[in-house]
Amino acid sequence: MANLIEQRFSKLGPKVAAALENRRFKAWYFDGTEEAVDKLVSLIPKEHLVSWGGSTTLADLGVRERLTAEGLSLLDRDKAANPAERIEILRKALTCDTYLCGTNAISEDGQLVNVDGLGSRVAPMMFGPSQVIILAGMNKVAKTLQDAMTRARHVAAPTNAQRFPALKTPCNETGACMDCSSPDTLCNFLTTIRYCNPPGRIKVILVGKALGF
Repeated sequence: MANLIEQRFSKLGPKVAAALENRRFKAWYFDGTEEAVDKLVSLIPKEHLVSWGGSTTLADLGVRERLTAEGLSLLDRDKAANPAERIEILRKALTCDTYLCGTNAISEDGQLVNVDGLGSRVAPMMFGPSQVIILAGMNKVAKTLQDAMTRARHVAAPTNAQRFPALKTPCNETGACMDCSSPDTLCNFLTTIRYCNPPGRIKVILVGKALGF
């Protein structure tokens, strides 16, 4: 079954990459994760200061470890000694040279959809860092923009909530989005990036695997 899914990804992936290019993103499709990570690293100049948003895809593929091995300068929020220092690192990430992240959903016509609790991931995606590099599995692709929004709200957000057992949100209890107004909601910001401006600033690397959520 996995091979059939990946066959589908290999056919759809280049079309989604072309749709992203038509919206002024830079985009690539790779069947495998190794080639995708190699491409990501090749896009980062050695002198760049690099930071990233919370992404299970980046973590699972060992991107931080690879960047460390490459000798790049990193802003790592997970090395903060306390919450105040963590927030300060998140602020500095807004003006780093290269910002890495995943995305919650991509429509087949090349639009990016994301939900965020604090805004520290979607803000640098839209403005600040010199370049943004998104690494995303083809499981993030949805047919239409509305489907992408549905995926972000009803698949990605409730799944992400499971990472934080202390969150008092309905989705953390039920596994389903209840369109809540909880103070702990992870859905404070719902963003759509329709076009890349300036052209080429956001680079999207699609991988023909199911990665992240």
